[in-house]
Amino acid sequence: MQKGTINVQTENIFPIIKKFLYSDTEIFLRELVSNAVDASQKLMTLSAAGEAKGEVKDLKVNVILDAKKKTLTIRDNGIGMTADEVNKYINEVAFSGAEEFLEKYKDKDPNSIIGHFGLGFYSSFMVAKKVQIQTKSFKEGSEAVQWESNGDPTYELSTIEKDTRGTDIILHIDKDSKEFLEEARITGILNKYCKFLPIEVEFGTKKEWIEDPKGKKDKDGNVEKVSIDVPNIINNTKPAWIKKPVDLKPEDYKSFYNELYPFTEEPLFHIHLNVDYPFNLTGILYFPKLKNQIELQKNKIQLYSNQVFITDSVENIVPEFLTLLHGVIDSPDIPLNVSRSYLQSDSNVRKISNHITKKVADKLSGMFKKDREDFQNKWDDINVFIQYGILTDEKFNEKAKAFSLFKNAKDEYFTIDEYKEKVKAAQTDKNDRLVYLYTHDKDEHHSLIQTAHEKGYDVLLLEGPLASHYITKAEQDLGVSFARVDADTIDKIIPKEEDIPSKLSKEQEESLSPIFEKIVDKEKYVIQVESLSESEKPVLITQSEFMRRMKEQQAVGGGGMNMMGNMPEMFNLVVNTNHPMVTKLVESKGKKQSQLAKQAVDLALLSHGLLKGKDLTEFVERSFDLI
Repeated sequence: MQKGTINVQTENIFPIIKKFLYSDTEIFLRELVSNAVDASQKLMTLSAAGEAKGEVKDLKVNVILDAKKKTLTIRDNGIGMTADEVNKYINEVAFSGAEEFLEKYKDKDPNSIIGHFGLGFYSSFMVAKKVQIQTKSFKEGSEAVQWESNGDPTYELSTIEKDTRGTDIILHIDKDSKEFLEEARITGILNKYCKFLPIEVEFGTKKEWIEDPKGKKDKDGNVEKVSIDVPNIINNTKPAWIKKPVDLKPEDYKSFYNELYPFTEEPLFHIHLNVDYPFNLTGILYFPKLKNQIELQKNKIQLYSNQVFITDSVENIVPEFLTLLHGVIDSPDIPLNVSRSYLQSDSNVRKISNHITKKVADKLSGMFKKDREDFQNKWDDINVFIQYGILTDEKFNEKAKAFSLFKNAKDEYFTIDEYKEKVKAAQTDKNDRLVYLYTHDKDEHHSLIQTAHEKGYDVLLLEGPLASHYITKAEQDLGVSFARVDADTIDKIIPKEEDIPSKLSKEQEESLSPIFEKIVDKEKYVIQVESLSESEKPVLITQSEFMRRMKEQQAVGGGGMNMMGNMPEMFNLVVNTNHPMVTKLVESKGKKQSQLAKQAVDLALLSHGLLKGKDLTEFVERSFDLI
């Protein structure tokens, strides 16, 4: 028996490991299973090169839980180790002194610490009070050995009897980590990190229903089903993304999506990534139906390294807008244990990010060119995604000009250039400013849209959580102005040369403001007396485009000044001096005048959904009295 001290230049490696990795203790199982898979793949490589004799088949990793003995074993039948190799790979762990280590890496991600120092195996001491390695090399004549440590720098290495090649890592679980003696907990970790490993991973058994081997039949003459215990293989060793696109059918992509996200709605379409130069990258990205729910859709891309799960927080690997996509990215150029600082600085990561952006843009452009009608049918589902890309990624913004669409209130679709040609003649104002009218809700603004259409104007439908941010960006890029149809009267939004004279005298106009100020909340409504067309309503509610847009942008984050989000809603109450009802109101006196004014205001508020509670009840009762 050999006894010794692990070659570490710190007094005690184990408290350091536990201190830094305590918050992510489950990572130990990923590390140990990944090591077991590596051992199996190395044996396959050596066998293919003729350096390993005998058949290499039925390679498998077994995870064995024994709650009574309080052990968790990770077993493989891979390459195994000799005593010398145990010394090399297990005992000779070298890095700088404890103080230097603690100071240098105190702010690092826990995962990066393990990978940086090759401490995958030693992560087992996060959960185990004692760890044993029982291993036998594939090399002829090798003796089996056992390595054992109780969580301090000392170890024992002895010769043991072991018939088969491979390695058993036996963890004697610490009392503080008893959660790892629960079958459900282990199952959850394996499903998270090991679901697509290239070597079968078995954990316990599961029930499977088969036809009765004895042929026993039920009363209807059908062979009865009986349950049997079969090995529980937790992983798919050949997931869709490692296959060539030519070998996959549309249903294969849908099936894989269901494997990733069970019980979810089918995606719209997918992009298959397959790059081997200048970096290695495979994966499948799916476009989900966003339904204007940006935050709910994030963190659905899974990052893998050689089929080992790393994370589903990929903000530093793909541009922000691409985090709305679902699917898988796999790159061996990204190490298994990565830190945020690594992802932000690594050149391969930046290349991967740029490539994915280009592939997505090319896919969308190709779809638009190939079948515009189908692209338009998908537009409502991908519009938010494209808006997000335009706002957050300038390279994508440039490419998006070729396939980005405008949809109007008549459900017609136009490219950016097509729409400009459509409206520039009618919607250029007297100052040579081209104005794009829009609404966020066709029903809410029905009458205003109708008024715009009667004047020969078009109205865009721009809805969703990013609409206000997108409009501001579009104004900058396109050199046009956007105004919501309720931002002012249509004649004021797109002013032409002609000014409409008022039918009221100056004294009559001046008398209107005091009448309406008695009716509305002066803190919320600003009275504006204006001479509009007789066809316009007697009283209208408008809202400043700038103020409203800033508040909307602040509500979803960014854009505008912070104070805007805290400001109360402000509206303009526009009184049309040329409407006959306003003339009637001016000529009325006392109670009748107040009633007319109140009715006109309430009708305007009602049309904007601003009449509520007691005021709405009183309006209904008053309306019945007037009938």
